[in-house]
Amino acid sequence: MLLPCTSRLFWEDGFCDRLAGGGRFVLRYDIRDTGRSTAYATGSPGYSLRDLVVDIIGLMDAFEFPRAHLVGFSVAGWICQLAALDHPDRVSALTLINTRPTSPGPADSDLPGHADRVIEFLAKAPDPDWSDRAAVIDYGVEQARVRAGAHGFDERESRQQTTRMVDRTTNMASSMRNLAFVEAGDRWRERLGDIAVPTLVVHGTDDPFFPYGNGQAMAREIPGADLLPLNGIGHELPPATWDRLLAAMLALQPES
Repeated sequence: MLLPCTSRLFWEDGFCDRLAGGGRFVLRYDIRDTGRSTAYATGSPGYSLRDLVVDIIGLMDAFEFPRAHLVGFSVAGWICQLAALDHPDRVSALTLINTRPTSPGPADSDLPGHADRVIEFLAKAPDPDWSDRAAVIDYGVEQARVRAGAHGFDERESRQQTTRMVDRTTNMASSMRNLAFVEAGDRWRERLGDIAVPTLVVHGTDDPFFPYGNGQAMAREIPGADLLPLNGIGHELPPATWDRLLAAMLALQPES
């Protein structure tokens, strides 16, 4: 089971331990510009979205995984969708969490875009001094607060997780900014009907970043996909969601 995300630290130890306890071999990793991975100049990523797909296939090759269940949260869900479409023989199952079927930029006209509070934060919140560790942590916490849903926001946990990420990341400015500049290449939403592996679509009903309608659309357009709504949850994956999510993931398909 492969878990890409903006940083491997998004996938908390307790979550991964429970997957492993369910008989899964779990591999979490830093995509480019995150954690200890290769860092590029802020605003100038030297890679495309398709390169990130090639990376995950290369990682599978390195670990000699013929196939894997891919689990992607948010923009990492794009990597997982494209891997299933472009390398169908390497993907055994998909779990797509709080993502959408379109790449960076405006949402399709039939899909909800970012909520007003997200747009306001992105437009008005000044960048921190990226050399000031405390300021960067504060900025990350406020960003997480904006993304939280009605379920509630745990500032203490958010600050702890943000601190871990800041202390482990080579270039925080690039980590937070570069995916918005990545060349996405051809659209893939129109190809979702070609996905032929068991798929679980998981989405917070109060997600302000990629609102719930995006998950509903993917569940309709991917043949046989199951939709797991997380009531009151925003663009986040707090421990309160783990019981239902892990049960659904482990039931999706035995690891091949």
